Amino acid sequence: MSDNIQENEEGTAPAVSVPKSAKRWYAVHAYSGMEKSVHRALVERIERAEMQDKFGQILVPTEEVIEVKNGKKAVTERRLFPSYVFVEMEMTDDTWHLVKNTSKVTGFIGGKSNKPSPIPQHEVDKILQQMQDGVEKPRPKVLYEVGEVVRIKDGPFTDFNGNVEEVNYEKSKVRVTVTIFGRATPVELEFGQVEKV
Repeated sequence: MSDNIQENEEGTAPAVSVPKSAKRWYAVHAYSGMEKSVHRALVERIERAEMQDKFGQILVPTEEVIEVKNGKKAVTERRLFPSYVFVEMEMTDDTWHLVKNTSKVTGFIGGKSNKPSPIPQHEVDKILQQMQDGVEKPRPKVLYEVGEVVRIKDGPFTDFNGNVEEVNYEKSKVRVTVTIFGRATPVELEFGQVEKV
């Protein structure tokens, strides 16, 4: 029997406890618009340094959004945290230098400059859930609220302002009440036909 496994009273060995990983999540600040480039550079540098065992996932959190361009729906990607890359890693001098000296990285967020603070796991779980929700059900790029004033920019009521009465995200439509000749008239419009005032 090894030193760290002792028999219990019944003479059987207890379950071996697996040591908890020393990897924690850290937020890394990158140049604006360069998050994917930093992601690629980190993966390449980790492989070259043969430090794969010291790193876990590297995330550039994004969600899918629906936008209407020229009357057609298009699903595009939007960064949830612009200028940030999240890295799961063991914090050592070597790993800190590898990340800090990666092109287009300005540094770690939180803590001291040479000893960053990890992100709590529940915050990372929220980010991962938000990413998953965005893939399963893309959100519209612009969110409308009931009671909000919008301007109609396409169709027979162009340049009229109206109040949002109902929002249907499944069909990407809003029902807007427009005042015509002193009467409130409900009009159903596509998201692309209105804009926030």
